[in-house]
Amino acid sequence: MAIAFTRSVVLYLLIVMGLRFMGKRQIGELELSELVLALLIADLAAVPMQDFGIPLLNGLIPIFTLLALTMVISVLSMKSVRIRSFVFGKPSILVEKGRLIREEMRKNRVTIDELCEELRLQGVTDLSTIQYAILETNGKLSVLLFPSKKPASAELQNLKPEDPGLPVIIINDGRLLRNNMQLRALDKNWLDDRLLQYGVSSVDDVFLLSVDESGGTYFIGKEPKP
Repeated sequence: MAIAFTRSVVLYLLIVMGLRFMGKRQIGELELSELVLALLIADLAAVPMQDFGIPLLNGLIPIFTLLALTMVISVLSMKSVRIRSFVFGKPSILVEKGRLIREEMRKNRVTIDELCEELRLQGVTDLSTIQYAILETNGKLSVLLFPSKKPASAELQNLKPEDPGLPVIIINDGRLLRNNMQLRALDKNWLDDRLLQYGVSSVDDVFLLSVDESGGTYFIGKEPKP
C-alpha cells in the first residue's frame, strides 16, 4: 500500500510540474505537440503506477526525456521560423472577404457544416460580413468582421460610459469578509444601512454582496429554507 501511494504521489507531482511548462491552457487550446506530450506522459505514468514489478525509474526516465525534448523544441522554435512552422504548423485562412477558400478547407479537412457551426458559436451567420476567418494552429477559429459590420463601440458613438471599477465581495454566502470592507474603507454603519436597504436583518441572510470602486452594490439574498 505504501509503495503504491509513494509511486502515485511521485508520478503525479512530476506530471503536474512537467505540464506547468506548457502554461495555463485548456486541452482545447494546446498545440499539437503539447497534446501529444500530455497523452504520452499520461500513458507512461500509468504503467509504473499500476505495475509494481516495473522499477519507478523506468517510468521517470521516459517522462524526463519527453519534457527535455519539449523544452529543446520550444527554444528552437523561438529562434527558427522553419522549425516553428514544422512543429506547430501555420494558421489557415478559411474565409477571405466573404469568400470561402475551399483549398484551405480541404487541406485542413474542415467541412462547410463544421465551419458554419464555429461561426454560429461566435454569433456570425452571414459569410458576407466576414473579412477573415482564420483557423489557428491550436484549432480555434478567429473571425474578423468587416469594419462596417462590427458592433459600434462607445468611442465611435462619442459616448463616455462610467467605469465602476473592479467589484469586491463583502459578503460571501453568509460570511463577512472584513479585509475587503477595510479595502473599500467601509464600516459597520455602512453595512447595517445596506442590509436594511435590501430588507435583511443579518449577514447570514445574504448570499452575495459586492461593492465596486464607485460605491455601487450588487446584492443576492439567500433563498428561504423550505
